[in-house]
Amino acid sequence: MPMPTFLDVIKLNGGDREVGLIDEASKAVPEVRLGGARTIRGLNYKTNVRTAVPVVGFRKANEGTPVAGSTFEQRLIECYLMNPPFECDKAVADAHEDGPAVYLATQALGITEGAFQALGRAFFYGSHATFGKADAFPGLLQAYDAVNLFVDAGGTTDNVATSVWAVRWGVQDVRWVLGEGGRAEVTDPVEVRLVDGSGNPYMAYHQELYLRPGVQVGSVYSVGRIKKITTDATKGLTDDLIDALMAMFPAGRPPNAIFMSRRSRQQWKDSRTATSPTGAPAPWPDTVDGPEGQIPVLTTDSISNIETLVL
Repeated sequence: MPMPTFLDVIKLNGGDREVGLIDEASKAVPEVRLGGARTIRGLNYKTNVRTAVPVVGFRKANEGTPVAGSTFEQRLIECYLMNPPFECDKAVADAHEDGPAVYLATQALGITEGAFQALGRAFFYGSHATFGKADAFPGLLQAYDAVNLFVDAGGTTDNVATSVWAVRWGVQDVRWVLGEGGRAEVTDPVEVRLVDGSGNPYMAYHQELYLRPGVQVGSVYSVGRIKKITTDATKGLTDDLIDALMAMFPAGRPPNAIFMSRRSRQQWKDSRTATSPTGAPAPWPDTVDGPEGQIPVLTTDSISNIETLVL
């Protein structure tokens, strides 16, 4: 049975109006739309991540062996508050030719789309002040094994770098977490009194989007990264870089999704030599031939093309 996605959880917990808004707004962020998810009653929980298994050998009769045990690391998974409000002049909304409900729905869709784009960036960059959100939950950048599970593409020009992320979705791997039992809603509009810059009052409609999202990275082998992919000659994305990243994942635990920017996908395509009899250019790649089958490649605008080399 496939794991429920972020949107599946919201559909189970939200009303029809909220589901429609969120579903429409999430089309441009595949890491949000397709990622597995779970709900928790509160706002955080702890996981025990096995970082090393014991070295186990044999022994001779009448001789012992050292006591062996796994090495664990405890991680706190937290859900952070996302609660953007939006307000509009009541007279403006009431004057809309299709009525205030249509006007408010348009505004709600805009704020929801912005929120889900922020979720997409936070999935990769987390609380990084430049590329993520300083008050966001920890993302892949804060949680992946930056010592053993990365490939350096070798770019040397700063502020034009990007990354490719290999992710293993799963109950013990990467998945979205929604706190407060999966609460996700756009509140009903209420009339409020506002004042303009001169202190003059007017009536307005007020609504809010409310979510408590977080990201679980359950294992050091759940995420891998190719970094320093730049526009320098020979420093773009290639099959060799992707193969090197695939080789870092343990046997039986390959990634099941690969995320990259549009620029990286074009670099990857351009790095290939066309072999068709007609001389047609190499096709746009949409999967990676992994060690245990095909892995889908997902293009996202949530990954920046102006990363710094030290990121």
